[in-house]
Amino acid sequence: MKRAPRPRVRLAATLAVAAMLTSACVASDAGKSDGAKTQKTERGRYTFGLIGDQPDGGTPVDGGTLRIADYAEARSLSPAVTYATGASGGSALAAVYDVLMRYDTAAKKYEPQLAESLRGSDDLRTWTLKLRKGVKFSDGTPLDADAVTASIAWYQKSKGADTALLAPNVAKTEATDGTTVVFTLRSPWATFPAMLAQAPGMIVAPAAYAGKTFKPVGAGPFVLDRYAPQEEMILKANKGYFKGRPHLDALRFTWPQSDRSKLEALEDGTADVTYMRGPDVVDEAVKAGHPGELTLTGLGNMVVINTREGRPGADLRVRKAMALALDPELDTERAYNGKGLPGKEIFPPESRLHSDVKPLGVDLDQAKKLLAEAKKDGYDGTVTYMDGTDPVARAKGVVTKAMLERVGFTVKLDLVSSIADRTSKTYVEHDFDISRGAASISESDPYHRLQSVLNSTSYGNPGGYANPKMDALLVRLQAADSDAESQKILDQVQTLFNEDVPLVNLGASAAFTAWGKNVHGVVPTDEYMTLFGEAWISK
Repeated sequence: MKRAPRPRVRLAATLAVAAMLTSACVASDAGKSDGAKTQKTERGRYTFGLIGDQPDGGTPVDGGTLRIADYAEARSLSPAVTYATGASGGSALAAVYDVLMRYDTAAKKYEPQLAESLRGSDDLRTWTLKLRKGVKFSDGTPLDADAVTASIAWYQKSKGADTALLAPNVAKTEATDGTTVVFTLRSPWATFPAMLAQAPGMIVAPAAYAGKTFKPVGAGPFVLDRYAPQEEMILKANKGYFKGRPHLDALRFTWPQSDRSKLEALEDGTADVTYMRGPDVVDEAVKAGHPGELTLTGLGNMVVINTREGRPGADLRVRKAMALALDPELDTERAYNGKGLPGKEIFPPESRLHSDVKPLGVDLDQAKKLLAEAKKDGYDGTVTYMDGTDPVARAKGVVTKAMLERVGFTVKLDLVSSIADRTSKTYVEHDFDISRGAASISESDPYHRLQSVLNSTSYGNPGGYANPKMDALLVRLQAADSDAESQKILDQVQTLFNEDVPLVNLGASAAFTAWGKNVHGVVPTDEYMTLFGEAWISK
């Protein structure tokens, strides 16, 4: 369909951002094979959720500007343009619009935010949203049921990234009275509340999209004051916020280029809050005792395989040979100085979703055998690996080339500096054999990202992987309404993942939103975003 490329490009931008972590050194023996000594990663060292030494701040204090060294600049303050995550400017959008629902990371469930309640029917096909009375947008107009249905319709018409999930699943969105919205689904969807805690749940005022130029008008705790691209974004307090005027006068977002710079800014007091993903820097920040929210995501370091006809990855033997040749521990040692959470399972041992089904291991002899069979049938063994030009991407390129070539592949490196070009080659032109990426599957809603990266018709499926059995498992996962049922299905997903090798996973990701000890009231939510409406700075 003609509308497909645009959501693919937007979703790809997030994957590219997630994949480009901080710099790491490349060991001089990166080309060594079986006998190379690797630095074993220390597992079990993290406790996920709220961590660190956070003193009691006492009575909240009004005033001040919270300085946020964010991971990446939002492409736009439009939720239909920026894919709202903590890694791509989503926290700034949440400050302007708030969200209908939020994810309580401690209780591990979705709670109302702008909404008053959200209830699903017994068959999970109908969800009824009740809005708080009297909530207004920053321009004074009401945030009522009509505004919600209009905003979600605008989001889908504008092809926001989650349209890929909403369009095939939501049959009707209807305002039944001034404060009630009923969502009628085509099939059961147990984690539908997640959609309202993310970009579709960031309700924009009718005035925002009434003219030719989008205006960021929402009902969040802050409003746009000043935006200088690549320099800073200032949001000032919204005096009419439904919870009352925020304690803070303003938020100031900046975007240091490296996680090391972010951590240094937090430690020298030039930043109050920061978001980091680089395994080595995250490890250092956690050990230093900084308070914050440590978030675990699955498929945080993966090698995407183009499975389309005419590509090496169309042959299952080639895909499996790649999987058996790639060693997560060696990859982590070379790219991240041995820090990180290497492993081939979709959900690591630290995850509540971890499966007892063992993933594919490292078996160089079997990899050589499978590759030899493919070569006997005409494959020449050549594969092109695409990544970026930053230091960590180069390190991953070197070690990936070495690991594949030790079993008989001939690897050509295609290092592309522009994220836009890599996005286009991956999601529009499909011009790649294998490349690095990340799906960043959350603990709160595994269906969302698994559907995106493994469903045969998904816009976010960069490799073109298609298997009716996987599609059927994802339909069942969507409807699963208990942890036990979800786990049973995820075990089957891992089993099929091992058999059919849609991609190669090399590890999970630990992301850290850290703040100063004088910062209080920060509320983590879904997609590793952060809410600042109740934040304050102690004296």
